[in-house]
Amino acid sequence: MNGSRIAAVGHYQPAKVLTNEDLAGLVDTSDEWIRSRVGIRTRHIAGPDEPVDELASHAAAKALAAAGLAPADIDLVLVATSTAVDRSPNMAARVAARLGIPQAATMDLNVVCAGFTHALATADHAVRAGGASRALVIGADKMSEVTDWSDRSTCVLVGDGAGAAVVEAADEPAIGPVLWGSVPEMGNAVRIEGTPPRFAQEGQSVYRWATTQLPPIARLACERAGLEPADLAGVVLHQANLRIIEPLAQKIGAVNAVVARDVTESGNTSAASIPLAFSKLVERGALTTGDPVLLFGFGGNLSYAGQVVRCP
Repeated sequence: MNGSRIAAVGHYQPAKVLTNEDLAGLVDTSDEWIRSRVGIRTRHIAGPDEPVDELASHAAAKALAAAGLAPADIDLVLVATSTAVDRSPNMAARVAARLGIPQAATMDLNVVCAGFTHALATADHAVRAGGASRALVIGADKMSEVTDWSDRSTCVLVGDGAGAAVVEAADEPAIGPVLWGSVPEMGNAVRIEGTPPRFAQEGQSVYRWATTQLPPIARLACERAGLEPADLAGVVLHQANLRIIEPLAQKIGAVNAVVARDVTESGNTSAASIPLAFSKLVERGALTTGDPVLLFGFGGNLSYAGQVVRCP
C-alpha cells in the first residue's frame, strides 16, 4: 500500500439546542448582536452525564457502521480533544472500551481547534508506515464545560459535539501531505487554563492572524497535494466564526468549492468542528466520492494543520 484514505465519516451532537434568544436570558446580548459578529444562530450543549468520550463514541460508531467495519477491525484510536477532564484513562482508551475495540493503540492529541487535522495526519503516517492498518480518528470537545457563561465574548461562541473518520490503507494516497506548524510566541491568544479551566481568547489577534497569515499556508497545502485551490470541490475550515471562515475561504481562492458553514448551527466545537462539518456535507450529498476537499484546522497554541483529502 502506498497511502491511506478516509473510508467513512460520522458525527454526533447532543440533543439540547441553545439558541441566541436563550443566551440573551443569561448575558447582555441579543440574536442580532451574535449573528452580526460571529454568524452563529444555535449550538448543541451536552448534559452533565455526557462526557467527552461518550460524544466521541457515538460519532465513531457511526463512522464504523458507514465503513461496514466491526470494532475488532480497528488497531489505532486517536482522539483529538482539549476538554478531557481526567488525565488517565485517556479519551481514546475510553472510546475503545465503550465500542469494544480490542488491543488497539490509544492516544489523545491536544492541539485544540487544529486537533483533528493533526490527528488525521498522524493516522495517515502510521498507516503508511505500517504501524496500523485501520484507525479511528475522532475530534470531540465539550466546550460548554470550560466556558464562563457570564462572559458574553466567549459564551456565545461555543458548542459541543464530535466527528470521526475511519482511515485505512489504500493503493493510491487519498490523504494529501500535511502542512502543519504553529506560532508559539502568540500561543496565549487562545487559552483553556486555570482551576477550574476556562476558555478565553484575544479575538482580534486571532482574527488578524487567521485572515492574513493563513491563506498562503492553505494554498501551499493544496500545492503539496498537486492541486490548485480552484480544483477543490470542498473547503472545511475550523468553524471558529463566520467572520473568519468566509474571508479566509475567499482568500484561499477555492472559487468552485462548497464551503462548510456549520458554525451557524453548531457554534465553535473546537477539535470536533472539522469532522462534524465534513460529515454533514457528506451526509447531505453536497460532496461526492472522490471529490478533493481541503481540511484546515487552526486555533489554540496558534497551531495550524491542513491537508487535501478525497471524499469517502
